[in-house]
Amino acid sequence: MKRAVTILSFLAVATAVAPGMAWAEQDCFVPMANWQSRAAVVQMAQDNGWAVRRLKIDDGCYEIHATDAQGRRIEVTLQPQTLQVLSLEIERGGRDRDD
Repeated sequence: MKRAVTILSFLAVATAVAPGMAWAEQDCFVPMANWQSRAAVVQMAQDNGWAVRRLKIDDGCYEIHATDAQGRRIEVTLQPQTLQVLSLEIERGGRDRDD
């Protein structure tokens, strides 16, 4: 009985912690002294054919709200030092889709 309670306790903790671990991967932990400039972010977006509507910082990452070359609204999360794309969401018919 004691073993069953221990296993159930472990499963409860693992279930509660796992979603937080997934979210933590999206956070950017780079000192601001090492960040690319906002102008560099806008230039990178334009080079990719995106028309920037909004540029903000979220969870330590750059987040771009833009329109792509096909006229679709997109949300792009960038690593601030390398400008690597961490996620790109495309809005389609009122629903978001991760690519």
